[in-house]
Order: sequence, then C-alpha cells, then structure tokens
Amino acid sequence: MQQSELNQTDRELVRGCLGNDRLVQRTLYERFSTRLYTLAYRLINDRDASNDVLQDAFIEIFRSMAGFRFESSLYTWMRTIVIRNAMSYLKKNARLQVITDEIADQASEISFNFTAEHLEKAILSLPAQARSVFILIEVEGYKHQEVAEIMNISEGTSKSQLNYAKKILRKRLSKPSDE
Repeated sequence: MQQSELNQTDRELVRGCLGNDRLVQRTLYERFSTRLYTLAYRLINDRDASNDVLQDAFIEIFRSMAGFRFESSLYTWMRTIVIRNAMSYLKKNARLQVITDEIADQASEISFNFTAEHLEKAILSLPAQARSVFILIEVEGYKHQEVAEIMNISEGTSKSQLNYAKKILRKRLSKPSDE
C-alpha cells in the first residue's frame, strides 16, 4: 500500500468509493476489516459466521455509502452496520436469548493474575445476549439506550444482561486461569 493511501481521510475514502475506485475500496477494506471482524467475532463467537457477517456488512457499506453524512466517523458508521448484521445473524439463528437465571451476588476476591487470553475466553463463553450487551457497552462504549435500540430489547433488559454478564465474568475470572 502506498503512503498516499495510508493518509486518505474519511472524505477521500467515501469519495473514491462512490466513484467505484477499486483501489480506494480495497484501501477502505484493508484499513477497517480486521477491527470490524474482531467486533463481529466477539458478538457471534463463530469464525465462519463472522466472516459472512463482515462480507455482508461490506456489501451494505459500499451500497449505502452515498447515505453516509459525516455525522460520525466513517469507522463508527461502519461499526454500526457490522453490529446490526451480527444481531440479525444471531436472531436468525436463534442464538440470542434473554437469560434470566440469577447468579448469587457473592462478594468474592477476584485475582487479577489472569491473562488477556483467559479474559477473552471468559467473554466469549458468555450467553449470546449477555455477551453482546457486554461488548457493546463495555468494549464499544455504547449507552444502554443505544444498545436497546440496536438489539431491539428494552433498556431494562440491556441493564440486566450487563449485570448478568459481569456476575458471570467475576465468577469465571476469580478461578485460576488453568481451568
């Protein structure tokens, strides 16, 4: 990739994509695909499905580019498309369920001697809806109201699923990482 491609602004990328410039489209894909795939994978927890979601999202991104109004960054807009596609995939495959089981809220000492890999595994092992809410709020920075709209759930459900996810993570991360 040439240095000039690395320095392209969001506006230049959008303009090039709207002009069907294949090199600019490739630059856009290469610049954002890894982060967007990671987001999809964290939400879905399935490599093949995440690739499918990413591919569908980029098709939608290129088709919808004319509607991008620069009210947010290009990445933020694309991220929203990936999240919506991931949520649609989860709903279609009936893997997004409200979990209402209660976990006793025990005050436990959490050992912070776990690895990033242990944390990632713990997050990926969460039930689908709790994982999605946790990632959207704690990793991506969305508010409960935004998550409720994206996932078509109530704000209260978003809050309870985040609480549920945190309880599970506390429990799982308090165990030695060799388990």
